[in-house]
Amino acid sequence: MTSAENEVVDLCRDLIRIDTSNYGNDPGPGERKAAEYVAEQLDEVGISSEIYESEHGRASVVAQWGGSSGDGLLLHGHLDVVPAAAEDWRIDPFSGEIQDGYVWGRGAVDMKDFDAMLLAVVRERQRTGRIPERPITLAFTADEEAGGMKGAHVLVEDHPDLLAHCTEAVGEVGGFSTTVRGKRLYLIEAAEKGMAWMKLTARGTAGHGSMINRDNPITRLSGAIARIGAHEWPVQLTPTMQTLLAAVGEIAGEEPTPENAERLVEEFGPAARMIGATLRNVTNPTMTSAGYKVNVIPTEATAHVDGRFLPGFEDDFFETLRKLCGEGIDIEFDQNQMPWETPYDGALVAAMERSLIAEDPDALVAPYLMSAGTDAKHFKRLGMRTYGFAPLRLPEELDFTALFHGVDERVPVDALQFGARVMDRFLDQV
Repeated sequence: MTSAENEVVDLCRDLIRIDTSNYGNDPGPGERKAAEYVAEQLDEVGISSEIYESEHGRASVVAQWGGSSGDGLLLHGHLDVVPAAAEDWRIDPFSGEIQDGYVWGRGAVDMKDFDAMLLAVVRERQRTGRIPERPITLAFTADEEAGGMKGAHVLVEDHPDLLAHCTEAVGEVGGFSTTVRGKRLYLIEAAEKGMAWMKLTARGTAGHGSMINRDNPITRLSGAIARIGAHEWPVQLTPTMQTLLAAVGEIAGEEPTPENAERLVEEFGPAARMIGATLRNVTNPTMTSAGYKVNVIPTEATAHVDGRFLPGFEDDFFETLRKLCGEGIDIEFDQNQMPWETPYDGALVAAMERSLIAEDPDALVAPYLMSAGTDAKHFKRLGMRTYGFAPLRLPEELDFTALFHGVDERVPVDALQFGARVMDRFLDQV
């Protein structure tokens, strides 16, 4: 076993024990302590880094590593995690405890596991002098769980010189295994939905609750969010999903079409929860607010909607959304980040595939479209070809996608070690 395989588990546990909960707009612990930990681990093996704060405690780490041959490659992970309520968990979510062959804790799969893989592999290669000829930028960012505006966005906007040489980027969420009819299939993220976090506002005429009022903003808003929540968005296949469904169809013995796409996605078992959301746009009302007394009709009512839209279908999404809202509804965007899709080809893709197959020769590899958002949206704005590749070989019975932001988040110890081996092979080829 290599030193990286030995170290990756301890690094993951240490990172989990540093509470970096991101509450969105509410105060939280921030990422500074985790950023300092990462910087110390890099400094220990002679890699210099800088910590960049967007505001007090909201910290990202950037280091330049590797040689000077060719264009740069960005390897990035985020340091923040979503909150966790300890009373809901079987094991303290910030303990990093090992039990039943798993490392438990918030961030175990999203994404302190990948942070640990990067650190472990880079540290070992630096110690042994196996430094890639290609320039490598390492970035460990703040605030990804709230859209990255205090992390990756700040690096792109305020420090683009740190990334100017990078033409490709690798981060989360991809490289994990699923099982289709007994065949292991590794999914590499090659596309990502856009993210529209929207505030809808209806305004009307205040009045007494006992009287007739045909200008009630709650009534108007309720109709809009009911239409949005109930709308059946059609199946729309992007090139990435066409490639993935072709791979699944080959295993299942069925030619993929838009009509049978949902049935083919069911072949992924529990993972169909996430992958199924990549076949169509999605809009979910998530919060509502109006009024202050039962017998008073208010002048204003608001609701928030989480919208996720497919690359290539942006115009259709927003046009349909406006129609669903109807008259008298104002739309504001808390976040409006565009989707992206990178062609699944080239030397970097080949390196990812070869590194996986070398460790799991009987497996298949295919691209997929991510239903949620990552920091890749920000780095994509600098023209990088972006992919998600945090390799994990997972047991078939594990409902992996349920662990993202879920209770009892955990990662298999042997999956962490597998990931370290794959990343080491990957860096041999980049």
